[in-house]
Amino acid sequence: MTVTGTARVTATRHGRAFALLGCVQATLIYTLTAIAVPLPRLARELGLHRSDVILLSTAYGLTFAGLLLFGGRLADRYGGRRILVAGLALFALASVAVPLAPGIEALLAARFAQGAGAALVAPAAMAVLRAVHPSPAAYGRAMATWGGLSVLGATAGNLLSGVISELLSWRWAFGVPVVVAIVALVLTPRLLPDTAPDRGRGLDLPGALLATAGIVLVSYGLVATDARPASSAGVLVPLLGGAGLLAAFRYAERHSRDPLLPPGFLSGRRRSLALAAVALSACGTAMTFVVLSLHLQQERDWSPLQTSAAFVPFAVALLASGRAAGPLIGRYGARTVMTAGLGTGAAGLVLLAVTGLSAHTSYAYGLLPGLVLLPAGTAASFAGAAVLATDGVPRQETGLAGGVLNTAMEFGPTVLFAVLLTLDSDPWSLAATGAALAVAALLNHRTT
Repeated sequence: MTVTGTARVTATRHGRAFALLGCVQATLIYTLTAIAVPLPRLARELGLHRSDVILLSTAYGLTFAGLLLFGGRLADRYGGRRILVAGLALFALASVAVPLAPGIEALLAARFAQGAGAALVAPAAMAVLRAVHPSPAAYGRAMATWGGLSVLGATAGNLLSGVISELLSWRWAFGVPVVVAIVALVLTPRLLPDTAPDRGRGLDLPGALLATAGIVLVSYGLVATDARPASSAGVLVPLLGGAGLLAAFRYAERHSRDPLLPPGFLSGRRRSLALAAVALSACGTAMTFVVLSLHLQQERDWSPLQTSAAFVPFAVALLASGRAAGPLIGRYGARTVMTAGLGTGAAGLVLLAVTGLSAHTSYAYGLLPGLVLLPAGTAASFAGAAVLATDGVPRQETGLAGGVLNTAMEFGPTVLFAVLLTLDSDPWSLAATGAALAVAALLNHRTT
């Protein structure tokens, strides 16, 4: 075979591997957002109280965010492909249990298990991706595309879940993760390279327990502010308990021989800014999906199918921006693209808040401009941030980097949701999120 032929075969193999890993990553976030549009109908069918609805909507994210750091360390310790297979198996089994759940207890257990499986899969997928693209330049180009996959998955969750719920049932919407997980399990040995485990690195089980419990308790306490007063025991106990555990985690990491999260890992300004951008962009997208889904169905009396159709321009703008982000990063740099994306996303959120969330405003003139600007900005900011957050990370810490990146994506919206719930109305929540994105863009520009 000629050199050109060998290069073509290698490129094809890498492309298939990236497509499989990208599909898996997008599906993890699809599973997170797929519950948003059908949630009102699901709550009526199962006779859920408000507290049940809140817990159900956050169950997947709680275990997902809480276990990500440990999942990243497992991927580095035992090899990315091995942990990927284990996580996919758990994710597939839990995904089968979701549509079969007869009541809220079984449904909650299945969602918690889904999140645990996702926490293994997400960082392991990034570790395998590093093995697919070992050179720093190729890995950077891959991460520029990888950064937009989560927003794509979130958008797909909103679109498909509404369509499927309207035509069939909300239970069928959760068949997508089952199919993807099974296909990925079958194709992984054929398409994905094995990754060398780092046997010399410990697991830091005490640190893993402290971090997981702390993140879960803080997340639960923040979410509980929607149903309880901020001064109530139901909010203060988990918040203070979680904060104490995270403080203990920080202390333990400084004295651990093999820390779960090395203290210097987050000290770099570029990586810190990138993780903040990921958290804010994820919050803007999540807030928009929740606020608009409720607004369209409750204020305008739209069906789930109509609500999903409203996000079609969002998906188109997202795909276009994600496709352009890689070349733009190559030409102007990741930080410039991330900053421009944050500013564009902020403009989209403010437009939605000021002109879109009124029952008397038309879709074309009120909602559409914001639904184009927001995804265009968030896709660019995610792409730039993903490159910056993983730049210079040693190969043996790729799983950890994946865990940290996904933790910012999951935990950031939880924190900001709780802060924004104290505002008087949904429009101001979107406006405040937009202002936060604008401030982040300004800070990033000044430190360039």
